[in-house]
Amino acid sequence: MLRIALFMFGALFAFGAFADDCVDCHRKVTPGPVADWEASKHATATKDRATCATCHGKAHTTKDDAKLAKMPTAETCGSCHDQQETQFKKGKHNQAWLAMSAMPTTHMLPAQMAAGQKGCGGCHKMGAKSKDEIAKLKDQGQHYGNASCDACHTRHTFSKKEAQQPQACQTCHMGFDHPQWEMYSTSKHGTRFLLKQIGLMPEKSVAPTCQTCHMQDGNHEVRTAWGFLAVRLPLSDDPQWKADQVTILQALGVLDMKGNPTGRLDAVKAADVARLDQASFDKERNKMIKTCAQCHSETFAQGELEKGDQMIRQADHLLAEAIRVIAGLYQDGIIEKPAGYASAFPDLLTFHNAPRPIEHKLFVMHLEHRMRTFQGTFHANPDYATWYGWSEMLRDLAEIKEMAADLRARHAQEKRAPAKKAAVKK
Repeated sequence: MLRIALFMFGALFAFGAFADDCVDCHRKVTPGPVADWEASKHATATKDRATCATCHGKAHTTKDDAKLAKMPTAETCGSCHDQQETQFKKGKHNQAWLAMSAMPTTHMLPAQMAAGQKGCGGCHKMGAKSKDEIAKLKDQGQHYGNASCDACHTRHTFSKKEAQQPQACQTCHMGFDHPQWEMYSTSKHGTRFLLKQIGLMPEKSVAPTCQTCHMQDGNHEVRTAWGFLAVRLPLSDDPQWKADQVTILQALGVLDMKGNPTGRLDAVKAADVARLDQASFDKERNKMIKTCAQCHSETFAQGELEKGDQMIRQADHLLAEAIRVIAGLYQDGIIEKPAGYASAFPDLLTFHNAPRPIEHKLFVMHLEHRMRTFQGTFHANPDYATWYGWSEMLRDLAEIKEMAADLRARHAQEKRAPAKKAAVKK
């Protein structure tokens, strides 16, 4: 027993000495990360202290062999935080990289954006990657966000308190297609919390954060009932809404023109961006009602969430009408349908790589204004739901109809021109 105790003491001493060597060197080379680590619980814990070698291994010992330092993964964090790792891997954030990789438009961004994590990968770096993917990204000189956990628990403090603040979500959940931060922070929920945060409201004031509603009890799955795109199965029993949902699913390339699933449905399943059965939807909806009921009555919460459902129905009707207007242009030969489109409808996932202004207008209608209509409603933000969402969708539809009429008139004029020339020659 004495021999075992001495061995353990020696091993711990050697491990600690190795960590001290890392700190001594890196305090000169990278003082910021060292200062963060020294302020973290990893460094100050009296039990299960995490040193540099815990996450980066012991192979890197000099400035010349820095490439030997291991980059931690979610599995590295999971060696101590197994429950959080399991939850994270079941959730949508772990599929962020997959969702980006599946989108052709993300591969068409300027190289400087991709390499510097200023494009889609700046947020979508979260998520599982294969060893081959990581090796390829390294060869390309790209940052690749291997750990995932550090997107919210910023290294090297890895602070739980930081990740519990709504600002931890701000970098990714803002802007063009998903301005949840702006919606939340300017809603009554967000306003109360931010006032509480700066000490202008009592500490016991009721003020939910993003995590209150989307990470109940600290659950790292982070799901919503409608998913990111607000599409779901089974389809509605309402005939009009069902027809509109089918049109949108066809424009997303998830269903073909006969209503049968396409290969893209597998990508939607894998990326977990939609609820594809009633049980999955009900599970997430009931979790949200339970959360809302901490401050409101269940009846009120249910009613407000149903208003959000109905705003999706209203927005879907406008979007589907716009899709059909452009599909009619393809069908009548007014404009050419790009060869790569999955159906006879315009492809909503081409984004800014759409071929013409009318399809660009549709892309913005779908990804910016429809998102703001329903997300603004669910986030209880009047301006986003109304003026940045619903009102903009009405204007989009009016512009698309007028653009379509102009294209038809121009097409008819071009068809008449050869006949006029032939008549003149006679």
